[in-house]
Amino acid sequence: MRIGVPREVKDGERRVGLTPDGARQLTADGHAVLVAAGAGVAVGFTDADYANAGARVVAANDVWSCDLVVKVKELQPSEYGQLVRGTTVFGFAQINRDPALLAAVLAAGIEVIAYETVRDAAGRLPLLAPMSRIAGRLAPLVGAQVLATDRGGSGVLLPGVDGVPGARVVVLGAGNVGGEAARIAARLGARVTVFSRGDTRRSALARALAAEGYAIAAFPLEDARAARFVDAVSDADLVIGGVLEPGTLSPKLVTRALVAAMRPGSALVDVGIDQGGIAETSRMTKVSEPTYVEYGVVHYAVPNMPSLVARTATLALAQATLPYVRAMAAKGVTGAQAEDAGLTAGAMVRAGAIVHAGLAADAAAHGA
Repeated sequence: MRIGVPREVKDGERRVGLTPDGARQLTADGHAVLVAAGAGVAVGFTDADYANAGARVVAANDVWSCDLVVKVKELQPSEYGQLVRGTTVFGFAQINRDPALLAAVLAAGIEVIAYETVRDAAGRLPLLAPMSRIAGRLAPLVGAQVLATDRGGSGVLLPGVDGVPGARVVVLGAGNVGGEAARIAARLGARVTVFSRGDTRRSALARALAAEGYAIAAFPLEDARAARFVDAVSDADLVIGGVLEPGTLSPKLVTRALVAAMRPGSALVDVGIDQGGIAETSRMTKVSEPTYVEYGVVHYAVPNMPSLVARTATLALAQATLPYVRAMAAKGVTGAQAEDAGLTAGAMVRAGAIVHAGLAADAAAHGA
């Protein structure tokens, strides 16, 4: 099989879909690996590293004619014209929120397999999980920065200082994003409250942190209009959104009215913005312009937060995705899907048709 690795073009994106070690394994398997010049430079992988691993370093547009294109972030408008009918693109898709992207991939007649909806035998999300954990760990650190007065924040120091308590942090979700965000915020000295729908994860998180000596408040997210939820969010210095419903848009848990009730200078880090975000006031930002202020609240809504730590994120992502790439290369995309229902679950569109139920529902709801 011919496998292409493009250079990412999304604003601030520095990750790459395949490492030189991955290229070495694929070429040893007998496949041709084409890597766009400069694709890995930002994370310390030179063109020579790929060439020495057996890959061919090619011009940017040459990778798109490959049978399988392995990338990181969703297709960008500048890439639409490069798509070749019948090829498969394997990467984060983020199609649900973007009608123009959906129209482009349907018209191109390609297959898109989304990292965010591939499942393992236990029903977990093995390709999304490492990036979610990284984003979760980054969220309190980013929140600490945007609370600074030079970013429009209230000037609250996340860990506090002697005699002054730490920031009030509300985390929505207790999964890979929310759990990691709560852990880091608590360890930094913030006063943390978690709301989540999953009783098991929420309880396990609270117990684990208590064992480390960190007490958090943890409540079920039964009704985002309930007084306890409204009071916690409106009193928070920092709200971190980490609720994900794979393959469909995020629920809008924080209303516009609730954002308006938050204290001026407080902050909202909406980690799930690539699936629409959890706040009615959230709109996507980018690494080069990460924040905006609405109702006096600093919003941070960058969809590719792991790119801030691009080398670590690349190594973690490639470690998770390479077995799937090798399987598709060895058996063909259709053959690999026939043997792995979890990989099939990752398919969003194929040959001009929507094949994922969540995407179909979102497209219908938006009249696409």
